[in-house]
Amino acid sequence: MEEPFRDTRTLVIQLRDRIADLIRTEGLQPGDKMPTEAQLTQRFKISRPALREALKLLEQDAVIYVEHGRGRFVSALSAVQVDRPITVFESVTDMGRHCGYQMVNKVLSISEEAPEASVAEQLKLEAGERVIRLERLRLEQQEPIMYCLDYIPRRIIPTRLYDIDWGGSLLSLLEQHRHRPRMSAANVSAVMLPDDVVGRNDLRDFGPALLITETCFDTSGMPVIYAIDYHRGSHFTFSLART
Repeated sequence: MEEPFRDTRTLVIQLRDRIADLIRTEGLQPGDKMPTEAQLTQRFKISRPALREALKLLEQDAVIYVEHGRGRFVSALSAVQVDRPITVFESVTDMGRHCGYQMVNKVLSISEEAPEASVAEQLKLEAGERVIRLERLRLEQQEPIMYCLDYIPRRIIPTRLYDIDWGGSLLSLLEQHRHRPRMSAANVSAVMLPDDVVGRNDLRDFGPALLITETCFDTSGMPVIYAIDYHRGSHFTFSLART
C-alpha cells in the first residue's frame, strides 16, 4: 500500500511525478484510460483537490489529456522520455533536486529600489512603484552552479527586508503573502556571465551559462517575480519535447 505524503510544501509536484511513474510502471500506452480520481486518491492516500491539481499539471505538460464525458487518457507524449523538461514550472530548489543537486543558497545582496524600465515592464508596474532586488548564488558542495537575480514588486511583500530569511524558498515566501507563482513565461539563451558579475563575485571559473529569464504569475495572472538565472553550462542539461 502506498504511504501518505508528508512534505505538504511540494505535495502536488511529488504527486505529479508519482502519477507519471505509475503510467510507466503500469505499462499504460498512449490512448489508454487513466485510473479514476477515486482510484488514485485511494492509492496515494491524498485529497481530491491536491490530486486534481497534480492531474492538471500533467495535462499542462501534455502527458495526459481529457475527453469530457469520458475521462482522462494517456497522451502520445507520455512515450517521449526527456531527461529534464525545460517546460516544467517549479522552484529552483526542486529543479536542482531533479538534476541530482542539493543546493545551498547564498545571498549576495538584498535591496529595495526603483526598477529599470525592462523590469517594470515585465512586472507591469505603475509609475513610482518599487521592487525588491534579490541577488543569490546557488552552491553545490561549495561550488557556484547558478547565479540568480529576482525582482519582486515591493507591494507584495511589505515586511521589513531584514526581518526575512532570503536564503529560503522564494516561492514559499510568496505563498505566505498569498501570491505563490503557478505559471511562467521564459526565454532561454546561451551566454557568458556579465563581466561586472564575474569581477564582483569572483566567478572567473563559472564558464558558459544557459540564461533563463522568466516572468512568474500567480493564479490571478499577476506577475510576481521577474527572474534572471544563469545556469552553469558544465552542470546543467535541459531537454525539450515538442507537441
